[in-house]
Amino acid sequence: MTKAFVSGCAGVTLTQDEIAFFRDADPWGLILFARNVETQDQLRALTSGFREAVGRLNAPVLVDQEGGRVQRLKPPNWPKYPAPKLYGDLFQSDPGKGERAAWLGARLIASDLVEVGITIDCLPCLDVRFPDTVDAIGDRALSADPDVVARLGQAMIDGAVSGGVLPVIKHIPGHGRARVDSHLELPRVDADILSLKDVDFRPFKALSGVSLGMTAHIIYNEIDPDTAGTQSAKVIQDVIRKGIGFAGCLMSDDISMKALGGDYVERSRKIIEAGCDIVLHCNGEMSEMVAVAEAVPDLTGDAAHRCKVALDGLKPPEPDFDINAAWDEFREITGLHSA
Repeated sequence: MTKAFVSGCAGVTLTQDEIAFFRDADPWGLILFARNVETQDQLRALTSGFREAVGRLNAPVLVDQEGGRVQRLKPPNWPKYPAPKLYGDLFQSDPGKGERAAWLGARLIASDLVEVGITIDCLPCLDVRFPDTVDAIGDRALSADPDVVARLGQAMIDGAVSGGVLPVIKHIPGHGRARVDSHLELPRVDADILSLKDVDFRPFKALSGVSLGMTAHIIYNEIDPDTAGTQSAKVIQDVIRKGIGFAGCLMSDDISMKALGGDYVERSRKIIEAGCDIVLHCNGEMSEMVAVAEAVPDLTGDAAHRCKVALDGLKPPEPDFDINAAWDEFREITGLHSA
């Protein structure tokens, strides 16, 4: 039975221990990082090897390929993409160009991913940028205007789907006000609930029909002052599900980040109990992977249904897409002639 987590792996090929673990634990999916990536042929073999191990040809393989600082598939074997902030900057002077660039960027990334067997890209980042937004988000945020974030986010979603890749909206319900890096410590947001609803939550509400979302490891003092959003039933049930209206598959942000306390069994159980469907564990450390697998339940019931609905939305890339012409247009709009 498939288990309610997504796992990483250590290197560019699966070890015999990893193959055995994936066969026995059967995680819903695999997430890849730069440490797992060398060439197209190597990556195709890795994604195929994972699916062979779990025995599911449609098992999801995920990556964070946003552009800018967050790009796991890198030059020289893959193109360099701009940080998403560029699309917001373009939008300020020409909304049509900003939206077109956002669509093209996501569509071209999707072409790269489909070629190597990756089916889910963890974009767009719908966090609204503030003057004091932590650099860990920074230029990953599309704009300081929530309505612009929503418009450009929709363009990126459409581009990814057109290219045969499922998008993940993140970091729901909003990471933009964080002033510390949740990879290193737990951020705390003091904003009142009306401000959060009017700004931070707005892009997520506008795009709540997307089938996959990722939480934020942040304490929102006005909602639950004691628990990070990823592990808070108040945040997940009252805000994400009811307030924002997100009905899709909800996965945690990476639980190997230092924002969360406790051991990996405790972290995982709290996440599931709060209402997340999938626990995301990324660092490829086998002892931690085993602990997560032991802690999470089999993927059944509503969570399994939401995961199935998401994967059922995966379609082949739309035909007649001229990748060379798209690159020419993308470079012209963005001015990134070396892309």
